[in-house]
Amino acid sequence: MKFGVFDHIDSSGRPLAEQIEERLKLAEAYDRLDFHALHIAEHHSTPLGVAPSPSVFLALAAKRTRRLRLGPLVYTLPLYHPLRLAEEICTLDHLSAGRLELGVGRGVSPLETAAFGVDWDKAQAMYLEAFQVVMQALTSRSVSFRGEHYRFDESPIILEPVQKPHPPLWYGVFNAESTAWAASLAVNVVTNLTAAAVRPITDRYRAEWAKLGKNPRRIPMMGINRHVVVAESDREAMEIGRRAYRRWFENFTALWRARGVPLPRNIAYSEEFDGIIKNEQAIAGSPETVRAAIAHQMEQSGANYFLARLAFGDLTLAESLASAELFAQRVMPGLSAVAA
Repeated sequence: MKFGVFDHIDSSGRPLAEQIEERLKLAEAYDRLDFHALHIAEHHSTPLGVAPSPSVFLALAAKRTRRLRLGPLVYTLPLYHPLRLAEEICTLDHLSAGRLELGVGRGVSPLETAAFGVDWDKAQAMYLEAFQVVMQALTSRSVSFRGEHYRFDESPIILEPVQKPHPPLWYGVFNAESTAWAASLAVNVVTNLTAAAVRPITDRYRAEWAKLGKNPRRIPMMGINRHVVVAESDREAMEIGRRAYRRWFENFTALWRARGVPLPRNIAYSEEFDGIIKNEQAIAGSPETVRAAIAHQMEQSGANYFLARLAFGDLTLAESLASAELFAQRVMPGLSAVAA
């Protein structure tokens, strides 16, 4: 069982340069505290993502950390020229000395892709083609491809990644049907679903992995992603979480509200922090409370990777640092023992 951090890098209300510097200081702390990886989102035209180019932030983070693995969760492939993205991936893998974790996907918001002139009805097909091109570019010295959206004829490839054949792959899942593809390529998966809803996904992934005759001890990571606040008492953690979540929820819904479009059910969250605590999409409390809640969810979900959102909304740097310290020092060790 491993522990990572996920961050939308949503607007805190502080100046952008100040907020980015705070997130880099947090990355240094995650590195020191022995978290496995920092995964960041890609969002556009919304305060949910004020670092909309993952490669820019990750390049900075790579030079501020030594061990922490780093990656987008996910690159929204329809918004990129696939050969240009492959070059960025190789560059980041070198800048991080082989610590890149490569998340890919179509994206979750038709409103965001529309801002770039991408038809949502074509986004899935564009993603599938772009993924094939990127994988070919990472593993060969030229790219030839004939598709509906992309065409290349012996395009030369100069850069190559440090990690062979390519950095570890990641994908966000909402249903068990995605696991056959993920297992076939050893793709790590992450979901925001409740623990009970995650179980069919992890069970199916293990079944697909076994069907392929692969070693169960080498199964990729199957992660759940949760807002997390750790403080010395349950009351303090809930007070901090309630305040910060209000800002995060405003950021999360801002573009949808501006366009007058209801949130899709598969990405909807409760308006109040107590609501996502109740449905297990957030965990807040003392180290003992948080440890017990995570242990319960991991057992119920069958997941083997836990991602904590330790910075969200208007949490201050001091609050996120304190939460990360308590999580690493008083939550992770106990959970590792339980997992063992």
